[in-house]
Amino acid sequence: MAESGTDVPYWSRDVDELRSDLGSGSRGLSSKDAAKQLKRVGLNTVEDAPRLSALRLLLRQFESPLVLILIFGAAVSLALREWVDAYIILTIVLGSTLLGFYQEYRASTAVEKLKRRLALTCRVVRNGIEQTVPASTIVPGDVILLSAGNLIPADGLVIEAEDFLVSEASLTGESFPVEKQPGTVPPETSLAARTNAVFLGASVRSGTAKVLAVETGRRTAFGAIAARLKARPPETEFGRGIRQFGYLLIRVMVVIVLFVLTVNQLLGRPMVESLLFAVALAVGLSPELLPAIISVTLAAGARAMARRGVIVRRLDAIENLGSMDILCTDKTGTLTEGVIVLHDAADASGRSSTKVRQLAFLNAAFETGIDNPLDAALVTVGESVGLTTRGYRKIDEIPYDFRRKRLTIVMAEDSDASQHLIVTKGAFSSVLAICTSLDRDGVDVPLTTNLRQELEVFYQAKGEAGFRVLAVAKRKIAAKDRYGHDDEGGMAFAGFLVFFDPPKPDAQQTIRDLTNLGIRVKVISGDNRHVTAHLAEAVGLDSTSILTGDELAKLKDEALWHLAPRTDLFVEVDPQQKERIVRALQRTGHAVGYLGDGINDAPALHAADVGISVDQAADVARESADIILLKPDLDVLRRGVEDGRRTFANTLKYICITTSANFGNMISMALATPLLPFLPLAAKQILLNNFLSDLPSIAISTDNVDPETVTRAQRWQIRDVQRFMVVFGLISSVFDLVTFAMLLLVFHADQATFQTTWFVISLLTELAVVLVLRTRRPAFRSRPSRLLLWTTVAVTITALTIPFLGPLASAFGFAPLSALQMGAVVIVVVGYIAATEGAKAWFYKTRNPNKPVAVAWHC
Repeated sequence: MAESGTDVPYWSRDVDELRSDLGSGSRGLSSKDAAKQLKRVGLNTVEDAPRLSALRLLLRQFESPLVLILIFGAAVSLALREWVDAYIILTIVLGSTLLGFYQEYRASTAVEKLKRRLALTCRVVRNGIEQTVPASTIVPGDVILLSAGNLIPADGLVIEAEDFLVSEASLTGESFPVEKQPGTVPPETSLAARTNAVFLGASVRSGTAKVLAVETGRRTAFGAIAARLKARPPETEFGRGIRQFGYLLIRVMVVIVLFVLTVNQLLGRPMVESLLFAVALAVGLSPELLPAIISVTLAAGARAMARRGVIVRRLDAIENLGSMDILCTDKTGTLTEGVIVLHDAADASGRSSTKVRQLAFLNAAFETGIDNPLDAALVTVGESVGLTTRGYRKIDEIPYDFRRKRLTIVMAEDSDASQHLIVTKGAFSSVLAICTSLDRDGVDVPLTTNLRQELEVFYQAKGEAGFRVLAVAKRKIAAKDRYGHDDEGGMAFAGFLVFFDPPKPDAQQTIRDLTNLGIRVKVISGDNRHVTAHLAEAVGLDSTSILTGDELAKLKDEALWHLAPRTDLFVEVDPQQKERIVRALQRTGHAVGYLGDGINDAPALHAADVGISVDQAADVARESADIILLKPDLDVLRRGVEDGRRTFANTLKYICITTSANFGNMISMALATPLLPFLPLAAKQILLNNFLSDLPSIAISTDNVDPETVTRAQRWQIRDVQRFMVVFGLISSVFDLVTFAMLLLVFHADQATFQTTWFVISLLTELAVVLVLRTRRPAFRSRPSRLLLWTTVAVTITALTIPFLGPLASAFGFAPLSALQMGAVVIVVVGYIAATEGAKAWFYKTRNPNKPVAVAWHC
């Protein structure tokens, strides 16, 4: 932590001396020096590595155990001088890995483009000019400009600060923000007590500051912690499902392979041939393109969502978005237009007042903390009627925080330097609590119980009419140097600020559409109960289903678990209560989405199953989110949910269909092995079958999804996958056994004819089952995507012609089939399609209709 060869840590050094050592100054670094520094210290990131290079991605394809098994099989063939078999196996390995590499590389490239759209930026001074640069390019010596809502991009020393409060909970565990000021502290000072320094990962709660960057990337305090912990992000439901699916495959694979290997040895068949056959069975059961299919499908879904204005920051969040059944949101900008206007500035009697408007204007104009639409509306209206800060000078500011819910500005009038004017603006109840008098026509009168009730009646009436109401108070005191929270007392109530933010015209329809998708909307707001209830009634929510922050604070967790799912409106809540509400909903089994864009939303965004923010949100909110909306519109989110459900549906199609088909074929071969004088399929034929049947699966990411599929929240349960695999796999096995009997008893087929016929039937049934089982409807009533349809047709033609392709057929051990045999093939395949359609109808009819949807497309 020492700089420039000195043993003194930077927080104990003079900022000007440190600036000089880092080659910086009042004009910041030059662009040329910044580029040199970046080359020397590297990107400002704590991640071990960015996106995989093309070469590493290609090499990763060969890390799969399945691919290694195939390479082992090829090595055995080479050792035995079985050159054709070895060549075929290696060709299939190369084809599969190149296909997987191509698809994953395309997917990762698309995701990187989306990530670049959301890259964190910050303001710095370089060449003496303020400019915005990517946070990843910050280097030691940069002068960073920070304001409320910013994430701090590096460790550094405070040069200048004004009412600068920083939240360091991610580093110190301290939930309350701490004030930072220029200065020095002793070398042995703990991180939490370094009041002159800021740290990567913390966030600005209020105020502004100029900071000298000293440490970046993994040399920061946060980077050191991350390097020690190497903490992996929590496993998502989707990732957990994939892992459990892998365990299921391994169990089935071990049983089948050991059975086949044992039987072949008992029958006295050659060890090498038996081993290759067992290896091919293991590979045949496994959907080896699954990683590529998942990457391709999720990336395609992310691109589709991006076109609709929804940016996915984490691909596996798509599954969580699809499984969401409760959406918690603030009302401003989502249910309302988000354009707040000052409707009126009224005195304590409810009459319009230019004096109250001026006090509010001065408070908003001098405020340097959190940018917010209320202050913007006050400044806009004030400037439009000629108000300015001329004649006043700001002395101090007591920043807004979410406990006090008020902001105080201290100013001096040029005409009287002996006194200071304190103006406080904030939530009605918070301001009223610090008032002891009331300004009535310029005269302060005691604030009696009756007067308080009159003020509350006005406040409630405006709230019930849909207006948001703040209060303004003032006080004059003898001038002094510094002010604190204790000075917010003995105030005179000056009046009301009445704002209006109308509901969106389509908000009611959007909420109805979300309800039709199985998503219940809940409003979590810091605003008062009256205005929130009025809005709820306007947009179709239950305005009587309401819980206030005070009521929530008195509830035990068990009581909140009971009430939260039944409540539509949570009002007058603080940031910690927002997180508590989200966790209570999760505790009762709901998948919770949280939409927020403010500093106070970050804890809830972290806690939610899927955190959703908007492109214009505060840095700390945007970086906490999994999904970013390019505009704050619930209808955009609705379309994103539908896209997410379609994406997840197509991913599960590949898993369920391919696994059930492969499982059926493997069971058939395991049963046939002890009954036949030869292997039902050669190892190279199994691998070719598996490779060709996988080709149409690449197109599954583009497949159409039935409309009813997206109308309910989706969860993946491995038991449903297992049941699907067994039911439809066994149907496939029954037809395989019928085929075996036909070939042996009717056609008296030799080895080549037997293997060729079954290869063609096996491949055709695998292709047919994709079109049949991709939908819960009858296949002819659900249209597949053009790419899926035509790739299936192309492979079908290949399957029918491959026995007649001379040298290629000979290489794989195929023999031409007679017209009668080809007719039998068609009959078996048509019968299989009809049986699968019938079984599908039975499967879904017997399924418990009250059971939650286990997988996206009702697998």
